[in-house]
Amino acid sequence: MNARERYEEWLSSPVFDEKTKAELREIAGDEAAIRERFEGDLEFGTGGMRGIMGAGTRRMNVYTVRKATQGLANYIIKKGAQDKGVALSFDSRNRSEEFARETALTLCANGIPIYIFPTLHPTPMLSFAVRELGCTAGVNITASHNPPEYNGYKAYWDDGAQVTYPDDENIIAEVNAIESFADVKTMSLEEAKEAGLYHLIGPEVSYRYFEELKKLIRRPEVIEQEKDNVTLVYTPLHGTGLEPAKRILEELGFSKVYVVEEQAKPDGNFPTVGYPNPEDPKAFELALELARKVKADIVIANDPDADRLGVFLRNGEDYVRMTGNMTGCLLADYEIGGIKEKCGLCDHGVFISTIVTSNMAGAIARKYGVRFYETLTGFKHICGKLRELEQTEPDVHYLYGFEESFGSSFGAYCRDKDGIAAVMALCEAVCYYKTKGMSLWDGLQALYQEVGYYRDINISKNFPGLDGKDKMAAIMDSLRKNPPKTLGGLPVVAMRDYLLKTTKDFVTGQEGVTTLPASNVLYFELTDDAWVCLRPSGTEPKIKLYCGVKGESQQEASAKEEVMVRELNALMDSF
Repeated sequence: MNARERYEEWLSSPVFDEKTKAELREIAGDEAAIRERFEGDLEFGTGGMRGIMGAGTRRMNVYTVRKATQGLANYIIKKGAQDKGVALSFDSRNRSEEFARETALTLCANGIPIYIFPTLHPTPMLSFAVRELGCTAGVNITASHNPPEYNGYKAYWDDGAQVTYPDDENIIAEVNAIESFADVKTMSLEEAKEAGLYHLIGPEVSYRYFEELKKLIRRPEVIEQEKDNVTLVYTPLHGTGLEPAKRILEELGFSKVYVVEEQAKPDGNFPTVGYPNPEDPKAFELALELARKVKADIVIANDPDADRLGVFLRNGEDYVRMTGNMTGCLLADYEIGGIKEKCGLCDHGVFISTIVTSNMAGAIARKYGVRFYETLTGFKHICGKLRELEQTEPDVHYLYGFEESFGSSFGAYCRDKDGIAAVMALCEAVCYYKTKGMSLWDGLQALYQEVGYYRDINISKNFPGLDGKDKMAAIMDSLRKNPPKTLGGLPVVAMRDYLLKTTKDFVTGQEGVTTLPASNVLYFELTDDAWVCLRPSGTEPKIKLYCGVKGESQQEASAKEEVMVRELNALMDSF
Protein backbone atom coordinates (compact mmCIF):
# COMPACT_ATOMS: atom_id res chain seq x y z
CA MET A 1 0.00 0.00 0.00
CA ASN A 2 1.09 3.57 -0.64
CA ALA A 3 0.88 6.33 1.96
CA ARG A 4 -2.62 7.47 0.92
CA GLU A 5 -3.97 3.90 1.07
CA ARG A 6 -2.48 3.37 4.51
CA TYR A 7 -3.98 6.65 5.65
CA GLU A 8 -7.44 5.63 4.42
CA GLU A 9 -7.11 2.25 6.12
CA TRP A 10 -6.39 3.90 9.47
CA LEU A 11 -9.49 6.07 9.02
CA SER A 12 -11.77 3.15 8.16
CA SER A 13 -10.46 0.24 10.22
CA PRO A 14 -12.11 -0.57 13.57
CA VAL A 15 -8.63 -1.37 14.93
CA PHE A 16 -7.87 2.33 15.41
CA ASP A 17 -9.65 4.48 18.00
CA GLU A 18 -11.66 7.61 17.33
CA LYS A 19 -9.09 9.95 18.87
CA THR A 20 -6.48 8.70 16.39
CA LYS A 21 -8.89 9.10 13.48
CA ALA A 22 -9.78 12.63 14.54
CA GLU A 23 -6.08 13.57 14.51
CA LEU A 24 -5.73 12.12 11.02
CA ARG A 25 -8.79 13.91 9.64
CA GLU A 26 -7.01 17.20 10.37
CA ILE A 27 -4.47 16.43 7.61
CA ALA A 28 -6.99 15.07 5.08
CA GLY A 29 -5.97 17.52 2.34
CA ASP A 30 -2.24 17.64 3.10
CA GLU A 31 -0.55 15.01 0.92
CA ALA A 32 2.91 15.91 2.21
CA ALA A 33 1.80 15.37 5.82
CA ILE A 34 0.16 12.07 4.90
CA ARG A 35 3.33 10.84 3.20
CA GLU A 36 5.43 11.97 6.14
CA ARG A 37 3.27 9.93 8.55
CA PHE A 38 2.51 6.87 6.39
CA GLU A 39 5.28 6.40 3.80
CA GLY A 40 6.93 3.40 5.41
CA ASP A 41 7.12 2.37 9.04
CA LEU A 42 8.77 3.67 12.17
CA GLU A 43 11.79 1.43 11.98
CA PHE A 44 12.47 -1.04 14.74
CA GLY A 45 16.26 -1.12 14.75
CA THR A 46 18.93 -2.98 16.66
CA GLY A 47 18.25 -1.06 19.88
CA GLY A 48 14.49 -0.55 19.54
CA MET A 49 12.80 2.47 18.01
CA ARG A 50 12.51 6.21 18.44
CA GLY A 51 10.35 8.79 16.74
CA ILE A 52 7.94 11.72 16.91
CA MET A 53 4.69 10.96 18.73
CA GLY A 54 1.44 11.04 16.78
CA ALA A 55 -0.87 9.00 14.55
CA GLY A 56 0.60 7.10 11.62
CA THR A 57 2.84 4.18 10.78
CA ARG A 58 5.95 6.39 11.05
CA ARG A 59 5.02 7.76 14.46
CA MET A 60 5.30 6.61 18.06
CA ASN A 61 1.77 5.72 19.17
CA VAL A 62 0.01 2.89 20.98
CA TYR A 63 -0.34 0.92 17.73
CA THR A 64 3.31 1.05 16.69
CA VAL A 65 4.31 0.31 20.30
CA ARG A 66 2.01 -2.71 20.41
CA LYS A 67 3.32 -3.94 17.05
CA ALA A 68 6.93 -3.71 18.23
CA THR A 69 5.96 -5.54 21.41
CA GLN A 70 4.13 -8.27 19.47
CA GLY A 71 7.31 -8.92 17.51
CA LEU A 72 9.30 -9.09 20.76
CA ALA A 73 6.70 -11.44 22.25
CA ASN A 74 6.78 -13.72 19.20
CA TYR A 75 10.55 -14.05 19.49
CA ILE A 76 10.46 -14.69 23.24
CA ILE A 77 7.88 -17.45 22.70
CA LYS A 78 9.94 -19.01 19.89
CA LYS A 79 12.88 -19.09 22.31
CA GLY A 80 10.70 -20.80 24.93
CA ALA A 81 11.62 -18.09 27.43
CA GLN A 82 8.19 -16.61 28.13
CA ASP A 83 7.90 -17.90 31.70
CA LYS A 84 10.79 -15.70 32.89
CA GLY A 85 8.84 -12.57 32.01
CA VAL A 86 9.79 -9.06 30.95
CA ALA A 87 10.77 -6.05 33.10
CA LEU A 88 9.40 -2.61 32.15
CA SER A 89 10.08 1.01 33.04
CA PHE A 90 9.37 4.48 31.71
CA ASP A 91 10.73 8.01 31.96
CA SER A 92 9.17 11.47 32.37
CA ARG A 93 8.27 12.04 28.72
CA ASN A 94 4.74 12.68 27.60
CA ARG A 95 2.91 9.37 27.08
CA SER A 96 5.80 7.27 28.44
CA GLU A 97 3.67 5.70 31.16
CA GLU A 98 0.88 5.03 28.64
CA PHE A 99 3.28 3.36 26.19
CA ALA A 100 4.79 1.27 28.99
CA ARG A 101 1.33 0.07 30.02
CA GLU A 102 0.44 -0.81 26.42
CA THR A 103 3.71 -2.72 26.11
CA ALA A 104 2.80 -4.63 29.26
CA LEU A 105 -0.69 -5.49 28.07
CA THR A 106 0.49 -6.82 24.72
CA LEU A 107 3.03 -9.03 26.47
CA CYS A 108 0.38 -10.23 28.91
CA ALA A 109 -2.02 -10.97 26.04
CA ASN A 110 0.66 -13.31 24.72
CA GLY A 111 0.89 -15.09 28.06
CA ILE A 112 4.13 -13.43 29.12
CA PRO A 113 4.28 -12.11 32.69
CA ILE A 114 5.52 -8.56 33.15
CA TYR A 115 7.17 -6.71 36.03
CA ILE A 116 6.75 -2.96 35.83
CA PHE A 117 8.02 -0.11 37.98
CA PRO A 118 4.96 1.77 39.33
CA THR A 119 6.63 5.16 38.84
CA LEU A 120 9.22 6.60 36.49
CA HIS A 121 12.73 5.13 36.88
CA PRO A 122 16.11 5.65 35.20
CA THR A 123 17.36 3.35 32.46
CA PRO A 124 20.14 1.80 34.60
CA MET A 125 17.57 0.66 37.16
CA LEU A 126 15.65 -1.14 34.39
CA SER A 127 18.87 -2.89 33.31
CA PHE A 128 19.47 -3.88 36.92
CA ALA A 129 15.88 -5.11 37.36
CA VAL A 130 16.16 -7.44 34.35
CA ARG A 131 19.12 -9.15 36.00
CA GLU A 132 17.78 -9.00 39.55
CA LEU A 133 14.40 -10.50 38.62
CA GLY A 134 15.85 -13.04 36.21
CA CYS A 135 13.74 -11.80 33.30
CA THR A 136 14.23 -12.85 29.69
CA ALA A 137 13.97 -9.27 28.42
CA GLY A 138 13.28 -5.67 29.35
CA VAL A 139 11.75 -2.58 27.76
CA ASN A 140 12.26 1.02 28.74
CA ILE A 141 10.05 3.73 27.26
CA THR A 142 12.33 6.71 26.74
CA ALA A 143 13.74 8.93 24.02
CA SER A 144 16.75 9.84 26.14
CA HIS A 145 17.76 13.45 25.36
CA ASN A 146 15.63 14.05 22.24
CA PRO A 147 13.28 17.06 22.00
CA PRO A 148 9.85 16.92 23.71
CA GLU A 149 7.91 15.66 20.67
CA TYR A 150 9.88 12.40 20.64
CA ASN A 151 9.54 9.13 22.50
CA GLY A 152 11.25 5.78 22.16
CA TYR A 153 11.36 2.09 22.97
CA LYS A 154 14.61 0.50 24.21
CA ALA A 155 14.74 -3.30 24.16
CA TYR A 156 16.96 -5.29 26.55
CA TRP A 157 17.86 -8.96 26.76
CA ASP A 158 18.37 -11.36 29.67
CA ASP A 159 21.82 -10.06 30.68
CA GLY A 160 20.38 -6.57 31.22
CA ALA A 161 22.09 -5.12 28.13
CA GLN A 162 20.38 -3.80 25.03
CA VAL A 163 19.77 -6.65 22.61
CA THR A 164 22.77 -7.62 20.49
CA TYR A 165 23.37 -9.94 17.55
CA PRO A 166 21.74 -12.33 16.74
CA ASP A 167 18.81 -11.58 19.06
CA ASP A 168 18.45 -8.02 17.76
CA GLU A 169 18.14 -9.10 14.12
CA ASN A 170 15.76 -11.90 15.01
CA ILE A 171 13.48 -9.53 16.91
CA ILE A 172 13.54 -7.07 14.00
CA ALA A 173 12.53 -9.90 11.65
CA GLU A 174 9.59 -10.79 13.90
CA VAL A 175 8.42 -7.16 14.02
CA ASN A 176 8.70 -6.78 10.26
CA ALA A 177 6.79 -10.03 9.70
CA ILE A 178 3.61 -8.57 11.25
CA GLU A 179 1.53 -7.55 8.25
CA SER A 180 -1.50 -6.03 9.98
CA PHE A 181 -2.14 -4.14 13.18
CA ALA A 182 -5.18 -6.41 13.55
CA ASP A 183 -2.75 -9.29 14.23
CA VAL A 184 -1.41 -7.57 17.35
CA LYS A 185 -2.72 -8.88 20.67
CA THR A 186 -3.72 -6.82 23.69
CA MET A 187 -5.97 -7.12 26.72
CA SER A 188 -7.33 -4.94 29.48
CA LEU A 189 -5.40 -4.17 32.64
CA GLU A 190 -8.05 -5.92 34.70
CA GLU A 191 -7.73 -9.08 32.59
CA ALA A 192 -3.96 -9.04 32.89
CA LYS A 193 -4.10 -8.73 36.67
CA GLU A 194 -6.76 -11.42 36.98
CA ALA A 195 -4.58 -13.76 34.91
CA GLY A 196 -1.71 -13.21 37.33
CA LEU A 197 0.49 -11.77 34.59
CA TYR A 198 0.78 -8.09 35.61
CA HIS A 199 3.15 -7.41 38.52
CA LEU A 200 4.45 -4.21 40.08
CA ILE A 201 8.14 -4.08 40.95
CA GLY A 202 8.46 -3.51 44.68
CA PRO A 203 10.92 -1.29 46.58
CA GLU A 204 13.22 -4.23 47.30
CA VAL A 205 14.65 -4.03 43.77
CA SER A 206 15.54 -0.36 44.21
CA TYR A 207 17.08 -1.17 47.60
CA ARG A 208 19.29 -3.83 46.02
CA TYR A 209 20.33 -1.42 43.26
CA PHE A 210 21.54 1.16 45.77
CA GLU A 211 23.35 -1.53 47.75
CA GLU A 212 25.23 -2.45 44.58
CA LEU A 213 26.11 1.19 43.97
CA LYS A 214 27.64 1.51 47.41
CA LYS A 215 29.86 -1.49 46.70
CA LEU A 216 31.46 0.63 43.97
CA ILE A 217 32.90 3.16 46.41
CA ARG A 218 36.66 2.95 46.02
CA ARG A 219 37.89 5.10 48.92
CA PRO A 220 35.16 5.39 51.60
CA GLU A 221 37.55 7.18 53.91
CA VAL A 222 37.78 10.25 51.64
CA ILE A 223 33.98 10.57 51.56
CA GLU A 224 33.87 10.36 55.35
CA GLN A 225 36.53 13.06 55.61
CA GLU A 226 35.20 15.52 52.99
CA LYS A 227 31.46 14.85 52.56
CA ASP A 228 30.51 18.09 54.35
CA ASN A 229 33.05 20.11 52.37
CA VAL A 230 31.83 19.22 48.86
CA THR A 231 29.25 21.52 47.30
CA LEU A 232 27.28 20.01 44.42
CA VAL A 233 24.72 21.56 42.09
CA TYR A 234 22.52 18.97 40.43
CA THR A 235 19.74 19.02 37.84
CA PRO A 236 17.72 16.10 36.46
CA LEU A 237 16.56 18.28 33.52
CA HIS A 238 12.91 17.43 34.31
CA GLY A 239 13.70 13.72 34.10
CA THR A 240 14.02 10.63 36.27
CA GLY A 241 17.29 11.32 38.06
CA LEU A 242 16.30 13.47 41.04
CA GLU A 243 15.12 10.90 43.56
CA PRO A 244 17.82 8.27 42.94
CA ALA A 245 20.62 10.86 42.79
CA LYS A 246 19.46 12.51 46.01
CA ARG A 247 19.03 9.12 47.68
CA ILE A 248 22.55 7.83 47.02
CA LEU A 249 24.16 11.14 47.99
CA GLU A 250 22.09 11.36 51.19
CA GLU A 251 22.95 7.77 52.13
CA LEU A 252 26.63 8.60 51.70
CA GLY A 253 26.26 11.72 53.86
CA PHE A 254 26.79 14.54 51.37
CA SER A 255 25.14 17.54 53.01
CA LYS A 256 25.64 20.36 50.49
CA VAL A 257 23.58 19.18 47.52
CA TYR A 258 21.76 22.01 45.73
CA VAL A 259 19.07 21.05 43.24
CA VAL A 260 17.97 23.35 40.42
CA GLU A 261 14.38 23.66 41.58
CA GLU A 262 13.07 24.98 38.24
CA GLN A 263 14.14 21.66 36.66
CA ALA A 264 13.45 19.29 39.52
CA LYS A 265 9.89 18.27 38.67
CA PRO A 266 9.48 15.58 35.98
CA ASP A 267 7.94 17.24 32.93
CA GLY A 268 7.84 15.83 29.41
CA ASN A 269 7.56 19.31 27.93
CA PHE A 270 11.01 20.21 29.33
CA PRO A 271 9.89 23.83 29.76
CA THR A 272 13.23 25.29 30.86
CA VAL A 273 15.46 23.64 28.24
CA GLY A 274 13.42 22.34 25.28
CA TYR A 275 16.34 20.12 24.26
CA PRO A 276 17.20 18.23 27.46
CA ASN A 277 20.68 17.14 26.44
CA PRO A 278 23.51 17.35 29.01
CA GLU A 279 25.96 17.55 26.08
CA ASP A 280 24.50 20.98 25.30
CA PRO A 281 25.97 23.82 27.41
CA LYS A 282 22.63 25.66 27.14
CA ALA A 283 21.05 23.01 29.34
CA PHE A 284 23.31 24.22 32.19
CA GLU A 285 22.29 27.88 32.25
CA LEU A 286 20.16 27.64 35.41
CA ALA A 287 22.55 25.21 37.07
CA LEU A 288 25.55 27.46 36.51
CA GLU A 289 23.63 30.45 37.83
CA LEU A 290 22.99 28.52 41.05
CA ALA A 291 26.56 27.17 41.14
CA ARG A 292 28.04 30.66 41.14
CA LYS A 293 25.80 31.64 44.05
CA VAL A 294 26.75 28.67 46.22
CA LYS A 295 30.34 28.34 44.92
CA ALA A 296 29.81 24.72 43.90
CA ASP A 297 32.76 22.41 43.34
CA ILE A 298 30.95 20.53 40.60
CA VAL A 299 27.80 20.95 38.49
CA ILE A 300 26.05 17.83 37.16
CA ALA A 301 23.08 17.29 34.85
CA ASN A 302 21.56 13.91 34.06
CA ASP A 303 19.60 13.40 30.87
CA PRO A 304 15.89 12.52 31.25
CA ASP A 305 16.42 8.76 31.60
CA ALA A 306 19.53 9.33 33.77
CA ASP A 307 21.88 7.02 31.96
CA ARG A 308 24.22 9.86 30.92
CA LEU A 309 25.43 13.06 32.50
CA GLY A 310 27.16 16.31 31.68
CA VAL A 311 29.58 18.10 33.96
CA PHE A 312 31.02 21.54 34.65
CA LEU A 313 33.98 21.77 37.05
CA ARG A 314 35.01 24.74 39.11
CA ASN A 315 38.30 26.28 38.03
CA GLY A 316 39.14 29.30 40.14
CA GLU A 317 36.13 31.61 40.11
CA ASP A 318 34.45 30.14 37.04
CA TYR A 319 33.34 26.81 35.58
CA VAL A 320 34.74 24.72 32.76
CA ARG A 321 32.65 22.40 30.61
CA MET A 322 33.80 18.79 30.50
CA THR A 323 33.43 16.77 27.32
CA GLY A 324 32.33 13.15 27.53
CA ASN A 325 35.92 12.09 26.85
CA MET A 326 37.30 14.32 29.59
CA THR A 327 34.82 13.04 32.18
CA GLY A 328 35.25 9.43 31.07
CA CYS A 329 39.04 9.54 31.19
CA LEU A 330 39.09 11.31 34.56
CA LEU A 331 36.76 8.66 35.98
CA ALA A 332 38.72 5.83 34.35
CA ASP A 333 41.88 7.00 36.08
CA TYR A 334 40.10 7.46 39.40
CA GLU A 335 38.20 4.15 39.29
CA ILE A 336 41.07 1.94 38.12
CA GLY A 337 43.50 3.73 40.42
CA GLY A 338 41.11 3.24 43.32
CA ILE A 339 40.72 -0.48 42.61
CA LYS A 340 44.49 -0.86 42.37
CA GLU A 341 44.94 0.93 45.70
CA LYS A 342 42.18 -1.04 47.46
CA CYS A 343 42.75 -4.59 46.28
CA GLY A 344 45.28 -4.58 43.47
CA LEU A 345 44.84 -5.22 39.76
CA CYS A 346 44.82 -8.76 38.42
CA ASP A 347 45.19 -10.24 34.95
CA HIS A 348 41.40 -10.59 34.73
CA GLY A 349 40.69 -6.85 34.92
CA VAL A 350 39.31 -5.23 31.76
CA PHE A 351 38.59 -1.67 30.64
CA ILE A 352 36.23 -1.31 27.65
CA SER A 353 35.52 1.66 25.42
CA THR A 354 34.60 2.35 21.78
CA ILE A 355 36.46 3.11 18.56
CA VAL A 356 35.22 6.72 18.56
CA THR A 357 36.39 7.44 22.10
CA SER A 358 39.57 9.32 22.97
CA ASN A 359 42.93 7.57 22.57
CA MET A 360 43.58 8.89 26.06
CA ALA A 361 41.57 5.89 27.29
CA GLY A 362 44.17 3.54 25.86
CA ALA A 363 46.93 5.63 27.45
CA ILE A 364 45.27 5.22 30.86
CA ALA A 365 44.97 1.47 30.31
CA ARG A 366 48.70 1.33 29.52
CA LYS A 367 49.44 3.38 32.63
CA TYR A 368 47.86 0.71 34.80
CA GLY A 369 48.82 -2.27 32.66
CA VAL A 370 45.22 -3.46 32.25
CA ARG A 371 43.59 -5.08 29.26
CA PHE A 372 41.79 -2.60 27.05
CA TYR A 373 39.13 -3.40 24.46
CA GLU A 374 37.43 -1.20 21.87
CA THR A 375 33.98 -1.87 20.42
CA LEU A 376 31.67 -0.26 17.91
CA THR A 377 29.77 2.85 19.01
CA GLY A 378 27.12 2.28 21.67
CA PHE A 379 26.94 0.78 25.13
CA LYS A 380 25.20 -2.31 23.80
CA HIS A 381 28.55 -3.20 22.22
CA ILE A 382 30.54 -2.42 25.38
CA CYS A 383 28.24 -4.66 27.42
CA GLY A 384 28.18 -7.22 24.63
CA LYS A 385 31.97 -7.44 24.84
CA LEU A 386 31.71 -7.94 28.59
CA ARG A 387 29.22 -10.76 28.06
CA GLU A 388 31.54 -12.36 25.50
CA LEU A 389 34.45 -12.20 27.94
CA GLU A 390 32.36 -13.67 30.76
CA GLN A 391 31.49 -16.67 28.60
CA THR A 392 35.15 -17.52 28.01
CA GLU A 393 36.69 -16.16 31.19
CA PRO A 394 34.55 -16.72 34.31
CA ASP A 395 36.89 -14.69 36.53
CA VAL A 396 36.86 -11.55 34.37
CA HIS A 397 36.74 -8.34 36.42
CA TYR A 398 35.04 -5.38 34.74
CA LEU A 399 36.95 -2.32 35.90
CA TYR A 400 35.23 0.45 33.96
CA GLY A 401 33.71 1.34 30.61
CA PHE A 402 32.73 4.58 28.90
CA GLU A 403 31.91 6.18 25.57
CA GLU A 404 32.45 9.73 24.37
CA SER A 405 28.73 10.51 24.38
CA PHE A 406 28.68 11.12 28.15
CA GLY A 407 28.03 7.56 29.37
CA SER A 408 29.94 5.50 31.96
CA SER A 409 29.59 2.05 33.47
CA PHE A 410 31.16 0.95 36.74
CA GLY A 411 30.38 -2.71 37.37
CA ALA A 412 28.66 -5.88 36.23
CA TYR A 413 25.51 -5.20 38.31
CA CYS A 414 24.09 -3.13 35.42
CA ARG A 415 24.62 -3.64 31.68
CA ASP A 416 24.11 -0.11 30.46
CA LYS A 417 25.59 3.28 31.20
CA ASP A 418 24.59 4.54 34.64
CA GLY A 419 24.28 8.27 35.24
CA ILE A 420 23.36 7.78 38.90
CA ALA A 421 26.50 5.78 39.63
CA ALA A 422 28.46 8.45 37.75
CA VAL A 423 27.08 11.17 40.05
CA MET A 424 28.26 9.15 43.03
CA ALA A 425 31.69 8.42 41.52
CA LEU A 426 32.34 12.05 40.60
CA CYS A 427 31.45 13.26 44.09
CA GLU A 428 33.78 10.67 45.57
CA ALA A 429 36.53 11.85 43.21
CA VAL A 430 35.97 15.47 44.32
CA CYS A 431 36.47 14.31 47.92
CA TYR A 432 39.66 12.45 46.99
CA TYR A 433 41.28 15.44 45.34
CA LYS A 434 40.21 17.71 48.20
CA THR A 435 42.26 15.53 50.54
CA LYS A 436 45.23 16.36 48.31
CA GLY A 437 44.46 20.08 48.28
CA MET A 438 43.35 19.88 44.65
CA SER A 439 40.15 20.42 42.70
CA LEU A 440 38.82 17.84 40.27
CA TRP A 441 39.94 20.15 37.46
CA ASP A 442 43.45 20.11 38.96
CA GLY A 443 43.24 16.31 38.90
CA LEU A 444 42.46 16.31 35.18
CA GLN A 445 45.42 18.62 34.48
CA ALA A 446 47.70 16.31 36.46
CA LEU A 447 46.48 13.38 34.36
CA TYR A 448 47.22 15.28 31.15
CA GLN A 449 50.74 15.98 32.38
CA GLU A 450 51.22 12.28 33.05
CA VAL A 451 49.80 10.66 29.87
CA GLY A 452 49.74 13.52 27.34
CA TYR A 453 47.43 16.33 26.28
CA TYR A 454 44.65 14.74 24.24
CA ARG A 455 42.06 16.82 22.43
CA ASP A 456 39.04 15.16 20.87
CA ILE A 457 36.67 16.68 18.34
CA ASN A 458 33.25 15.77 16.96
CA ILE A 459 32.03 17.23 13.67
CA SER A 460 28.67 16.59 11.97
CA LYS A 461 28.14 17.33 8.29
CA ASN A 462 24.49 17.43 7.21
CA PHE A 463 23.24 16.16 3.85
CA PRO A 464 19.52 17.00 3.70
CA GLY A 465 17.19 16.48 0.77
CA LEU A 466 16.21 13.54 -1.37
CA ASP A 467 19.77 12.96 -2.57
CA GLY A 468 21.29 13.20 0.92
CA LYS A 469 21.67 9.46 1.47
CA ASP A 470 23.16 8.97 -1.99
CA LYS A 471 25.70 11.72 -1.38
CA MET A 472 26.72 10.26 1.99
CA ALA A 473 27.14 6.84 0.38
CA ALA A 474 29.27 8.35 -2.41
CA ILE A 475 31.55 10.10 0.12
CA MET A 476 32.11 6.91 2.12
CA ASP A 477 32.74 4.95 -1.07
CA SER A 478 35.25 7.52 -2.33
CA LEU A 479 37.20 7.56 0.95
CA ARG A 480 37.07 3.77 1.09
CA LYS A 481 38.60 3.43 -2.38
CA ASN A 482 40.93 6.44 -2.20
CA PRO A 483 42.00 6.98 1.41
CA PRO A 484 43.67 10.32 2.14
CA LYS A 485 47.44 10.44 2.51
CA THR A 486 47.28 13.01 5.31
CA LEU A 487 44.64 14.38 7.68
CA GLY A 488 45.12 17.40 9.90
CA GLY A 489 48.63 17.77 8.54
CA LEU A 490 49.59 14.30 9.85
CA PRO A 491 50.40 11.20 7.75
CA VAL A 492 47.77 8.46 7.61
CA VAL A 493 49.60 5.28 8.65
CA ALA A 494 46.78 2.74 8.75
CA MET A 495 43.12 2.29 7.89
CA ARG A 496 40.32 0.10 9.24
CA ASP A 497 37.21 -0.50 7.14
CA TYR A 498 34.60 -1.94 9.45
CA LEU A 499 32.12 -2.49 6.62
CA LEU A 500 34.49 -4.63 4.56
CA LYS A 501 36.11 -5.89 7.80
CA THR A 502 39.60 -5.12 6.54
CA THR A 503 42.69 -3.36 7.88
CA LYS A 504 45.73 -2.02 6.06
CA ASP A 505 49.03 -0.71 7.35
CA PHE A 506 50.21 1.88 4.81
CA VAL A 507 53.78 1.81 6.18
CA THR A 508 54.37 -1.94 5.91
CA GLY A 509 51.68 -2.78 3.38
CA GLN A 510 50.38 -5.51 5.66
CA GLU A 511 46.66 -6.28 5.42
CA GLY A 512 44.38 -7.94 7.96
CA VAL A 513 40.81 -8.27 9.17
CA THR A 514 38.74 -6.52 11.82
CA THR A 515 37.11 -8.58 14.55
CA LEU A 516 34.14 -6.30 15.24
CA PRO A 517 30.71 -6.70 13.61
CA ALA A 518 30.32 -5.21 10.14
CA SER A 519 29.39 -1.52 10.23
CA ASN A 520 29.73 1.33 7.75
CA VAL A 521 32.63 2.98 9.56
CA LEU A 522 36.06 4.12 8.33
CA TYR A 523 38.89 4.64 10.82
CA PHE A 524 42.21 6.29 9.94
CA GLU A 525 45.22 5.99 12.25
CA LEU A 526 47.66 8.91 12.09
CA THR A 527 51.07 9.59 13.57
CA ASP A 528 51.42 11.09 17.06
CA ASP A 529 48.51 8.96 18.40
CA ALA A 530 46.03 10.98 16.32
CA TRP A 531 43.04 9.48 14.51
CA VAL A 532 39.93 10.20 12.43
CA CYS A 533 36.77 8.12 12.23
CA LEU A 534 33.76 8.63 9.90
CA ARG A 535 30.33 7.12 10.49
CA PRO A 536 27.05 7.94 8.68
CA SER A 537 24.21 8.42 11.16
CA GLY A 538 21.59 5.70 11.12
CA THR A 539 18.77 8.08 12.05
CA GLU A 540 19.70 11.48 10.57
CA PRO A 541 21.03 12.71 7.19
CA LYS A 542 24.54 13.39 8.46
CA ILE A 543 28.05 11.97 8.52
CA LYS A 544 29.64 12.07 11.94
CA LEU A 545 33.36 12.67 12.13
CA TYR A 546 35.19 11.78 15.32
CA CYS A 547 38.86 12.64 15.68
CA GLY A 548 41.59 13.16 18.20
CA VAL A 549 45.05 14.69 18.48
CA LYS A 550 47.77 14.63 21.13
CA GLY A 551 50.31 17.25 22.13
CA GLU A 552 53.15 17.61 24.60
CA SER A 553 51.40 20.70 25.96
CA GLN A 554 47.91 22.16 25.97
CA GLN A 555 49.02 24.77 23.46
CA GLU A 556 50.43 22.18 21.06
CA ALA A 557 47.28 20.04 21.31
CA SER A 558 45.06 23.07 20.65
CA ALA A 559 47.11 24.02 17.59
CA LYS A 560 46.83 20.50 16.19
CA GLU A 561 43.09 20.51 16.86
CA GLU A 562 42.68 23.76 14.91
CA VAL A 563 44.47 22.31 11.88
CA MET A 564 42.48 19.07 12.07
CA VAL A 565 39.10 20.82 12.20
CA ARG A 566 40.00 23.10 9.30
CA GLU A 567 41.22 20.26 7.08
CA LEU A 568 38.31 17.93 7.85
CA ASN A 569 35.76 20.63 7.05
CA ALA A 570 37.58 21.32 3.79
CA LEU A 571 37.62 17.61 2.97
CA MET A 572 33.87 17.27 3.49
CA ASP A 573 33.16 20.45 1.51
CA SER A 574 35.20 19.11 -1.41
CA PHE A 575 32.65 16.41 -2.22
